[in-house]
Amino acid sequence: MVRVALLSNPKSTGNRQTLPRVRSYCASNPDIFHYEVEHVDQIGRALQTIARVEPTVIVINGGDGTVQAALTELYQGAHFPGRVPPIAVLPNGKTNLIALDLGIHGDPIKALERIVAIAKAGVDEHVVARELIALSDGQADSRPVLGMFLGGAGLADSILYCRNRIYPLGLSNGLSHFLTALAVIASILFGIRGRFMPPSTRPVSISLIRDGQLAGRFAVLIVTTLEKLLLGARPGDSRTGNMKLMAVDQSVPALFRFLWASLFKGLGKGAMQGIHMAQGDTIRIEGDRSSVILDGELFEAAEGRPIVLRSTAPVPFLRLAA
Repeated sequence: MVRVALLSNPKSTGNRQTLPRVRSYCASNPDIFHYEVEHVDQIGRALQTIARVEPTVIVINGGDGTVQAALTELYQGAHFPGRVPPIAVLPNGKTNLIALDLGIHGDPIKALERIVAIAKAGVDEHVVARELIALSDGQADSRPVLGMFLGGAGLADSILYCRNRIYPLGLSNGLSHFLTALAVIASILFGIRGRFMPPSTRPVSISLIRDGQLAGRFAVLIVTTLEKLLLGARPGDSRTGNMKLMAVDQSVPALFRFLWASLFKGLGKGAMQGIHMAQGDTIRIEGDRSSVILDGELFEAAEGRPIVLRSTAPVPFLRLAA
């Protein structure tokens, strides 16, 4: 009996070093069915094959784009009639936010060993429900893309700056993120601009159905359905919706309040000027060429073509810590 179905993308950055070990481990373990894809377009067919072996758990082993495409196909592809098996995500890619939220970190082989052990013993105590973010242009006939963490406004610009300017330097992820943070802070504090600095943020409008609208320039915009927002913030009342939103004004005082509250775990514990936190089930993001990044993939709003976010029905995930 197959306990774990592992879907791997050998072209993801993290797998270039770890995949040979993963292949060796899977080859010696009859409890694992290992399927590899080289492009996200192959994920639908992969999940059709995986459904035939009826796994107890599905594990995604790839970068942010692979995870996003697999979640979209699992939710919309109807490959598992009745109920999708719980999903786990191996630590891979640049951010690993979904894996961290599920308590999966460190060496991928050790994480995989733990997942196999849980699948053998029984998964019920480890299954948690998470809603996904369905991103679309709001049209009835559009096929949404699904994910769990969206960064927009200045945060999206910073991610793109790191991806296009800092990562090519070949530095470690930690150092790359540190240098990006320094450049972003310098551009906000001192107004430094230039070819090798992060771009200035564009105006954006954020609408929460039933809860009003925010408009302006934001240094940070986060929407997520993960259990915790980045840096530990927990906003709002879940009765208003499952998507958590945090926006920080593009101003020096707001940025300092945000950094201070982040360091001392004060985010979400009280109102702070320039820091906006809310929850909702439908969010519209509008602006002229305003970028958002959903689980590593870039999308762009335009005049008359907003980005619409809706939360989905709960999806089962496997959390390692019961």
